Amino acid sequence: MNISKEKKDKISEQILAHLYSIAPKPSFTKHIAFELARDEEFIKTLLKDLKNKRLVIEIKKNSKGLPYLRRSRWRLSDAAYNSYKKAQ
Repeated sequence: MNISKEKKDKISEQILAHLYSIAPKPSFTKHIAFELARDEEFIKTLLKDLKNKRLVIEIKKNSKGLPYLRRSRWRLSDAAYNSYKKAQ
């Protein structure tokens, strides 16, 4: 099943809005998918697209500095946060 570019953009906007609402706290992919009621793999592909656009930052280490083996946390980039803040 293919999803149109418009719908992917709207879901990406929802991801950014969710990350803005919890900023500066990062969130796991699983938690973002749960909040948006979407599939984890689909959300992960959208997050990687947003990472390439430099709107989100992927965190691959825990608070102790040890790398995650299969997880990632995500947070809004500083530029995206400032843009959202100005819009509000």
